[in-house]
This record gives sequence, structure tokens and C-alpha cells, in this order.
Amino acid sequence: MAIQSHIHVLLQGVSVWNQWRAAHPDIRPDLSEAYLTGADLTGANLNKANLRGADLNQAGLHAADLTEADLTEAELEEADLTEATLIMADLTEAEMEEADLSGANLTKANLTNAGLRGAKLVTADLSGATCIGADLTGADMTGAYTTDALFEHP
Repeated sequence: MAIQSHIHVLLQGVSVWNQWRAAHPDIRPDLSEAYLTGADLTGANLNKANLRGADLNQAGLHAADLTEADLTEAELEEADLTEATLIMADLTEAEMEEADLSGANLTKANLTNAGLRGAKLVTADLSGATCIGADLTGADMTGAYTTDALFEHP
């Protein structure tokens, strides 16, 4: 369960959140299971944040830093993750149906059993990503960089 004080800071806006993160670099934010549907988190520093099971459907995460974030079982349907940094993020079993990940950096991300039906991965960097069991039905991967990515279907 999320730490309510972390949610309170985040809901004050990205500027306040990013200032708080800069002032508290040793704190790993716990936003697990948080209800953030439709939230505008453009440019948010969510580096190493615990977002396990969070509801981020239709959230604006354009250019957000989600490096090493735990997004296991998170709901990201129709979310805007364009140009987001998801290096080494854990997206195991995350639901990202129709999410826009165009230009996102998913280097070494774990997308095991992730739902990416109809997602836009145009020019996304999936180098070294683990996509075992990921549902990419109807996903647009035009120009995606997939060197050393693992794509296996059960």
C-alpha cells in the first residue's frame, strides 16, 4: 500500500514532486496501488519508485523518468509514455493496452507477460528488454530498436 505522504506530495504537481525528490534522494517513493488515473505526471522523477499495482490508466507520463521503477501489475492502459525513460523498469504483467510508448527508452526493461495490445512502440528502444510472454497483438513497432531483446511466446 502506498505511503499517503508520498501521494500527497505527488498530487501537489510535478514541480513540487521533483523538488521533493531532489531534496530526498535516498527515499524510494512508495506509490504502490495508488489511484492515479488520468494524472498529469509529465516530466515527473519517478526513478526507482514503487508503483506496483498502481492505476495509471490514461495518465500523462510524457518524458517521465521511470528508470528502475517497479510497475509490476500496474494499469497503464491508454497512458502517454512518449519519450519516457523506463531503463531497467519492471513491467511484469503490466497492462498497457493502447498505451503510447513512442520514443520511450525501455532498455533492459522487464516486460514479461505484459499486455501491450494495440500499443504504440514507434522508435522505442527495447534493446536488451525481456518480452517473454508479452502480448504485442496489434502493437505498432515501426522503427523500434530491438537488439538483444528476448521475444518468446508460450
